[in-house]
Amino acid sequence: MRDIDRALSEIASIKSQLAAGTLFRGFGPTVIAVTGVLALVTAGVQSLWPTVLVDDHTAFFACWIAVAVLSASLIGAETLARSRRLHGGLADAMIFTAVERFVPAGAAGAAIAAVLFAYAPDTLWILPGLWQILSALGIFAAARTLPRAVCLVGAWYFIAGVSVLIAASADGDLSPWMMGLPFAAGQGLMAAILHFADGETDDRP
Repeated sequence: MRDIDRALSEIASIKSQLAAGTLFRGFGPTVIAVTGVLALVTAGVQSLWPTVLVDDHTAFFACWIAVAVLSASLIGAETLARSRRLHGGLADAMIFTAVERFVPAGAAGAAIAAVLFAYAPDTLWILPGLWQILSALGIFAAARTLPRAVCLVGAWYFIAGVSVLIAASADGDLSPWMMGLPFAAGQGLMAAILHFADGETDDRP
């Protein structure tokens, strides 16, 4: 039994090493683009009905949290399907490797939001910019297993996040476009990079 356990452990270790060094193709460009459209539509709807959807901080962020959950669900479902098809037996290891690098940034964003809502609601105007900066950090962390050009997306989110923080600091107001435009552009850029990377990979012998 010990030999079997050791062999299984070595196989799992080999899979993890292969997954860490293989280009992850589980993220579908179409679904990524759809999440960008969702961000743009949400900003537009909030601008049209501000008395309902931007009346207070709870309403404003409830919309964006709902969009984030929907986007994560769409990306997750597509990632599972594509990974099974494109990575075969390495799919589970590659999904774990890719996702674990995004998790710290996502967890930090959720924790910061919870603390600000509970103890410092007057400072919630900083959340859009912080979320974009944390998105940049998550993308940079996962860049080793994604096409190199995704670093451009990380750079975009970082610059956008800093710019939004500077703009929001002037009056502390929350604008839907401070969320919608950066995320729509970032997701659109990510979708384009993944699309061209898929083409380059498919052309390889």
